[in-house]
Amino acid sequence: MKTSPPAATLVLGWGNLSRGDDALGPLFVDQLRARIPEHLKDQVEFLDDYQLQIEHAIDLVDRSRILFVDASIDCPPPFEIRPVQARRDTSYTSHALSAEALLQVLHDFDSSQSPSATLLAIRGESFGLGETMGADAQHNLAAALDWALKWLRLDDET
Repeated sequence: MKTSPPAATLVLGWGNLSRGDDALGPLFVDQLRARIPEHLKDQVEFLDDYQLQIEHAIDLVDRSRILFVDASIDCPPPFEIRPVQARRDTSYTSHALSAEALLQVLHDFDSSQSPSATLLAIRGESFGLGETMGADAQHNLAAALDWALKWLRLDDET
């Protein structure tokens, strides 16, 4: 059975929907998926999960660009972007790992795989179990979505 290649760009967000602003990653994925221009829909794939896991390395295979999205209490508002490089780190466990460690798993699996990767950290303040997302986090999410729509169109302009 022949399958089609994966979309060139993957947007991968993670977080816990039951922990207030920690929901920023999955909500970002849902809202960006809804707002993506029609002509880009077959070029971008979306994935969200509770946390990054080793198995997600399979989702990274044959991608040109990856946008990792997570909530952060450490970044300045409204969000922070930075490139991500494959790197072994102390987050590597069988249940959760960082974006850098996940790229390292991909590299260890196939060293020819070298997608361009970016981390979008969206500022959150409140991560308590059962809390709802705060107004500041909602504002930060909206700003991050506006940035991401421009980021997605970069492929369109080349």
